[in-house]
Amino acid sequence: MIPHSHAPRRRLTGRFALPASLLTLTACLYQPPKLVPTDAPRVLANRTITAPHPGTPGTHTVRQLYYGSGKDKQRPEFRDSTTYRTATVDASPFVSFTPAIAKSRKKYWGYDTKAFPLNARVWYPEGDGPFPLVLIVHGNHDMKDFSDPGYAWLGELLASRGYILASIDQNFINGSARMENDGRGWLLLKHLEVFRALNDSAGKPLAGRIDMSRIALMGHSRGGEAVAVAAAFNTLKHYPDDATQKFDFNFDIKALVAIAPVDGQYRPSDKGTPLRDINYLVIHGTHDGDVSTFNGLTQYDRVSFTPGSAWFKSAMLMYRANHGQWNTGWNEKDNGKTSARRLALDALISGEEQRQFGRLVIGAFLESTLQGSDAYRALFRDHRTAGDWLPPTMYSTRYADGHERRLADFEGDIDLTTGTAPGVTLRGDSLSVWREFDLPFRTANSSMRGTAVRLGWNNSPSGADSLPRWPARFTVTVPDSLRRAWQVGAESAVTLSMFYTDQTPGARKTAKDTAAKSKGDSAAPKPAAAPKPAAKPAGKPPAKDTTPPDLTVELVDASGRSARVPLSQFGPVRRPIESFVFRRAGRDAQRFSARYEQLLHTYVMPLAAFTSAAPGFDASALAEIRLVFDRTRVGQVHVDDIGITRVR
Repeated sequence: MIPHSHAPRRRLTGRFALPASLLTLTACLYQPPKLVPTDAPRVLANRTITAPHPGTPGTHTVRQLYYGSGKDKQRPEFRDSTTYRTATVDASPFVSFTPAIAKSRKKYWGYDTKAFPLNARVWYPEGDGPFPLVLIVHGNHDMKDFSDPGYAWLGELLASRGYILASIDQNFINGSARMENDGRGWLLLKHLEVFRALNDSAGKPLAGRIDMSRIALMGHSRGGEAVAVAAAFNTLKHYPDDATQKFDFNFDIKALVAIAPVDGQYRPSDKGTPLRDINYLVIHGTHDGDVSTFNGLTQYDRVSFTPGSAWFKSAMLMYRANHGQWNTGWNEKDNGKTSARRLALDALISGEEQRQFGRLVIGAFLESTLQGSDAYRALFRDHRTAGDWLPPTMYSTRYADGHERRLADFEGDIDLTTGTAPGVTLRGDSLSVWREFDLPFRTANSSMRGTAVRLGWNNSPSGADSLPRWPARFTVTVPDSLRRAWQVGAESAVTLSMFYTDQTPGARKTAKDTAAKSKGDSAAPKPAAAPKPAAKPAGKPPAKDTTPPDLTVELVDASGRSARVPLSQFGPVRRPIESFVFRRAGRDAQRFSARYEQLLHTYVMPLAAFTSAAPGFDASALAEIRLVFDRTRVGQVHVDDIGITRVR
């Protein structure tokens, strides 16, 4: 393994010395870590949340127990140390292996898919409760390198804060299984049946101490997709792939946490798994060497809410986090034993810092969704509110809730001038680029399966270097009928999600140029001969512009009064954050079509901030939302999900 320290290595001499040519070749093959300078000292400088840190240990004494079949051949804790014996379950309708693999697995485990055990290690708080219940399940890994102990860092934290957490054993599925995430999700629901029995039976461990009305499911990697499948199956009466398999679960699952999940390995009825009216959090790392695409964004987009409800969802991307460090057993080994040779391990944030982030956001999410606390919701709307609680790296976040009403999400029709809600119109002024497109993932030939709008501008007229009087802008109207129906007012906020690209559109034509061209080429004045470009100086190419970009958000009321606030007041506005996952030079370019993931950052902009900027502005009469590209001369952004929500 490559050490995380940078201590010099002893040079080999004598007959063990490497030839100079081989040393030169090795230096060419492997690149030093390429890291983007962090803006954390500025972005995370002002924490505004005053509630206690949700990722620090609580006051409860932590206890631990195991439950399982009591017959496990390979796992002594589930054979000899069980406090409660569980029955086996027939998972064969959901999980299958080839005959040869099934035979070798039965020899190793002592059972097949018709007799899967229900094993778990449980951390719980001392006391009468009742306490909320949280299950966490691992993903795919070497089945003989057991994964379930790797979440003790969450079990100990959450039990101390008044939760029961069970880390579910599904190692017997791991290794060579494919397309089995429906089985992983179904098994989670069978574990909830175990807890219901534990809670309802006098004399059983945890009897009467489990609050079955407050349940959260968490999963890592394939387990991250499994929790969404479990939540979908929970409300169904039949297995979507075989109606002869009947379901009768109906547990009160309030929240899901997906940690670096896959998506689409299971597609019920050949569709993406739909979820409605459930809180959803997905977290991912930019240096994930296994699930290198932020696949959880597609499930995030499929989570919908009843209008006016309190449900919410959030997606958070952590710079320099990897796949394995969410599990202390996996750590930096995203590619198993070959990780040190293949992955840029020196670029990773430390495992403890990565888990510090996990403790914070998962703790805050569960306090918000299972404990009914509003103190931490701000973290998901704008992560800067957590400030110095966050490890000093960079984050991009998405957010939406049941109070949000969409003015324009760019789905549906192909008319660039119409929004999503009735009567909403879209207007561009002096834009160099204006088109709708399918948002791509960084992995080649893959898509987020969602449409956004691409807006590009160049505020320098042809042949000029100074800003013109009227910069480019994009306008969304808010009809009177919608404003009244949605009760827009002082407690409302405008929302939009945006990604600032690295593209630089060419200079746009002036109105004079356009008019001259419409009269014919002979009417247009001949431009003076352009001077020859100066010879490029030898040496390195000029450094990229790293100045933080920005734009102005302008709101206009029905009387024509406007209020203008920089977008950066509501969240970081950055150029793309590049990440290089692989150690070998050129490997990222082979694997990915882009050097970064295009996670559109969500900005929640309270109307009160605009009223403060322009006291005459009437928030209850909001008529137009304008993006004014006046703070960066040339640029391009991707924009999605423009709407109005209510800030509680």
